[in-house]
Amino acid sequence: MGQFVAHVLAEPQKYLGERSELAGDSPTPAEMAVTIGDALGRPATHRQTPLATIANADMNANPLRPERSTESGPESKPRTKGITDMAETNSTTAWPRLRVADWTDTRETLHMWTQVVGKIRLAHAPLLNHWWQVTLYVSPRGLTTSAIPYADRLFDIEFDFFAHRLVIRADNGDTRSVVLAPKSVAQFYTETMRALDELGLETRIQGRPNEVDPSIPFAEDTRHASYDPQSAQTFWRQLVHANRLLNEFRSGFTGKSSPVHFYWGAMDLACTRFSGRTAPEHSGGAPHCADWVMVEGYSHELSSCGFWPGGGAEGAFYAYSYPEPDGYRERRLHVSGATYDSDLGEFVLPYETVRTADDPNALVAEFLRETYRAAAELGNWDRNTLECNPLRWALKRAAAPWSLR
Repeated sequence: MGQFVAHVLAEPQKYLGERSELAGDSPTPAEMAVTIGDALGRPATHRQTPLATIANADMNANPLRPERSTESGPESKPRTKGITDMAETNSTTAWPRLRVADWTDTRETLHMWTQVVGKIRLAHAPLLNHWWQVTLYVSPRGLTTSAIPYADRLFDIEFDFFAHRLVIRADNGDTRSVVLAPKSVAQFYTETMRALDELGLETRIQGRPNEVDPSIPFAEDTRHASYDPQSAQTFWRQLVHANRLLNEFRSGFTGKSSPVHFYWGAMDLACTRFSGRTAPEHSGGAPHCADWVMVEGYSHELSSCGFWPGGGAEGAFYAYSYPEPDGYRERRLHVSGATYDSDLGEFVLPYETVRTADDPNALVAEFLRETYRAAAELGNWDRNTLECNPLRWALKRAAAPWSLR
């Protein structure tokens, strides 16, 4: 690439007004980060910046050549797509704005729908510690159960927030779908259970929601009946950002750690790290949820973090420790906008603070690191054993790049 640039500078007239796309894979950005980290004496991390965030007119293709308008007729050539065009096509990467107050009815209805689907998974999946077998996961189109066992068969269920359907897929190729539209929880429940029956996946679930008050039986719930497609899809886009950052955070831990998953009880996306020690028995107290459920969930000492569509005008990232060590809530974070909420018993970083930050990714990453560090240091966790460098194999590749190609 350097040789090509030198050639262009030596003979500029050959390339004036032209666009040439260059690419190289050696060294990779990860390898560059390792080299920079070695020079600095501390870890350096590569994080890609979307082109749309640095776009300007000077970066467009053919800046010196007049563009031909499509208005000149069918023979006109469309101009080369430049960086400013990518700002439109990459708009899905922006942190979206979704005020909690603007989609409350849809959120409450969707919450009940996710409980129905989560309880279907609960009815069939074998128990995993802390109820990990019941959660949903962020998918490229919405939220999915992943594969659910059914005797010697498999099926899955996905909320598709593009087609706005609940899609049920069986291992014999058969599918059924339920339209996501303004409809009551009672209607959604009836249609979903009927679809399972039609696929030969007869299922019976506990017929009322947990962790909410009032707990209206699904078959009787005509109170929650709202669905705004744009709000549902925007919420999913919030989850996509949170899912990405929580997974990056998770990669720096070799101890016991949960997947990044969506708990339908409280409607939050969460990731939890464990010290390896047992915890005092949890007292329970969640509305319409047996205490022993919480005992299982909090059986071991933990530091948990995630994103919740509450706790702020547009939702919030949160972090807490159980049991909470002395000095945890008094810990001073060097994260702009983060505070300890005594009512919730959690550190909270409002989503709107993240969305409007100069570097949202860095702000969330620092919040996750500092809240975990507070729990681990004050709780005397064995950090040397539990933590790891997520770039540890990049170091090997930098030393012998041919070995992984």
